[in-house]
Amino acid sequence: MEKIGRRFEGKVAIVTASTQGIGFSIAERLGLEGASVVISSRKQNNVNEAVEKLRARGIQVLGVVCCVSHAQQRKNLIEKTAQKYGKIDVIVSNAAANPSVDAILETQESVLDKLREINVKASVLLLKDAAPHLQKGSSIVFISSIGAYQPPASMAMYGVTKTALLGLTKALASEMGPDTRVNCVAPGFVPTNFASFITKNEAVKKAIEKRTLLNRLGTTEDMAAAAAFLASDDASYITGETLVVAGGIPSRL
Repeated sequence: MEKIGRRFEGKVAIVTASTQGIGFSIAERLGLEGASVVISSRKQNNVNEAVEKLRARGIQVLGVVCCVSHAQQRKNLIEKTAQKYGKIDVIVSNAAANPSVDAILETQESVLDKLREINVKASVLLLKDAAPHLQKGSSIVFISSIGAYQPPASMAMYGVTKTALLGLTKALASEMGPDTRVNCVAPGFVPTNFASFITKNEAVKKAIEKRTLLNRLGTTEDMAAAAAFLASDDASYITGETLVVAGGIPSRL
């Protein structure tokens, strides 16, 4: 990685679903730039491993078990952060579920509920808990998806929940300004555990690479760089916007 700045010196950042993949890279990037980062995911083992990795890089990190759809665990995440650091400057809402590849009209109601609950509602409820601790000049970043613009057939309902985040970004930017900025990153195709269909199938990988203008898949570091920019004071006049980080795959005009 090229030499990076220290834009988050003295800042406290929470990143949800951050023990691997895009979330981990975002936490790492914010930490390397000086933030005290609070990472979380559903399993204690994963939290412990990720904390060790980040500490080994000299990052100040607190790990908390948190399933974002669990009210008490969300509250605990915010309370532990507030107890340790006394404030919150950055929240990156990265948790998502994609439990189905069914067509929308064939998706079970329980799956529709789970998608809505984890991908949209939990983000709102987390911010509700965090709001009293947010500082003037704080920043929220949602992680959406290129699928928000054109939900792909195999994960259409997931795409629709990601579309909802684009609207949530606009609405909350209006509601939380001027003290808090709210923006969104829409990643393209990044090979992670979550997107294992890319990594497992060479033909799929090649087809996606061809759709990009840069002829490659995205990396978790590409997404981390975009999220860090939007969370930082470099983006102090940007709010309510979605930054598409997809190698030129068409999103909108």
